Amino acid sequence: MEHDHRRRAAVAGYEGDEAAARALLSDADPGARATAMGALARMGRLGAADVEQGLGDADARVRRRACEEAIPFADVDLAGALGDADVSVVEAAAWALGERGAKATDAVDALTALAQGHDDPLCREAAVAALGAIGDDRGLPTVLAAAHNDRPAVRRRAVVALAAFEGPDVEAALRAALNDRDWQVRQAAEDLLAE
Repeated sequence: MEHDHRRRAAVAGYEGDEAAARALLSDADPGARATAMGALARMGRLGAADVEQGLGDADARVRRRACEEAIPFADVDLAGALGDADVSVVEAAAWALGERGAKATDAVDALTALAQGHDDPLCREAAVAALGAIGDDRGLPTVLAAAHNDRPAVRRRAVVALAAFEGPDVEAALRAALNDRDWQVRQAAEDLLAE
């Protein structure tokens, strides 16, 4: 039964049936609600209010999908999602803010806190990547710290994020990364220094 509702939501998106997709936004099945949101986005009929409703959903799958669909809606605040209890929602919110790029400068402080203090390395990695994508200088100290003091995947992401910044601190961090114990960190630094 639940699978059927998800299928109907997906089909509605491909057939351009906005009414059917909208009806499934309030379905009992969270998978159907998330799929309906994607269907509306596919047909260009998803609005900021739909995304905000999804961000407040009880189910993490729907909140995660809302984060993913929030990218073009710069007025939809994702700061609350950065503090979500579900790490997949936090990661999706950070990713979405990074995808907004320079339009997300108001999130730099929240992303900095996330990159510095979240328990989950995937969330820290997504926050560091977002700080690099946004490219606001307020995020640079956090990216520099992550390039030296975190797990290999986060260090790699931080080195790549340094491409958005300039200055002697950036140059020094890239040179230090050439001696990192992780070969992928070293390779990322080498690639950036070669440019």
